[in-house]
Amino acid sequence: MRLCTLFGLLFLVVCTEAAANDLYQAINRLRTGDATCSRATDLSPLTVKPQLEQAAAALAKGGALAESVKQMGYRATRSAYISISGSGPREKLMAILKSRYCAQLVDPATTDIGIYQDARQLWIVLATPFAPRVSESEEATAQKILALVNRARAVPRTCGNESFRAAGPLRWNDTLAQASRLHAEDMARHSYFSHDGRDGSTLAQRVARAGYRYRATGENIAAGHTAPEDAVASWIKSPSHCANLMNPVYTEMGVAFAVNTASEMGVYWAQVFGAPR
Repeated sequence: MRLCTLFGLLFLVVCTEAAANDLYQAINRLRTGDATCSRATDLSPLTVKPQLEQAAAALAKGGALAESVKQMGYRATRSAYISISGSGPREKLMAILKSRYCAQLVDPATTDIGIYQDARQLWIVLATPFAPRVSESEEATAQKILALVNRARAVPRTCGNESFRAAGPLRWNDTLAQASRLHAEDMARHSYFSHDGRDGSTLAQRVARAGYRYRATGENIAAGHTAPEDAVASWIKSPSHCANLMNPVYTEMGVAFAVNTASEMGVYWAQVFGAPR
């Protein structure tokens, strides 16, 4: 970075901030293609985040990346860092970044950056904020899960220590979907994960409340998954959820998801099975 003659503390701060801004601008030139790190034209510049600057400073003191990012109040979906020994002029640092770290700098999923530099080393923290979303519509997601579940039921399966024969396909039921939706939304809104509702309700009570008259009912829940395939895969891996999915008594199902970025897991899923009276 640029050398500055130190006439006082105020000048030092101004000089340091100017040098940091200059480095941020140079990195974004590498990212957006002006400096040939990438030929992409649709990449947005990285946004400077004070929390990531603080996390970079914590790394310089020996901190761990994930812990440092979290402690500084930044909630990340993922994070990474680049460390370059020595300070040196900006041109030298840019040459190193360009030759070794282009892939990290032009990752389109990365949006935020924080830099810390001392006399011995440069630390760059790159991160993607926690912003879970399910890319497909609720209707498309529901139909995909119904198809995946019926595909799983079509073959014999062992769930934990219990073996199941192939079971018949399930039909979609809007009332069970409504019961699923209300529970998924409640879990997302209040950031909890349980088959018991926050109001103390059981599955049976929620299904009856939705207006479904049943002789048998069951529920699968999941959290954190942003793709329907992952939600179904998690249910198949769980012995109790797998047993629900393969239960030949059930003939109908509904499923729904809810998203809340302020919640612990971000995305919550509920799937309700039923056999009507």
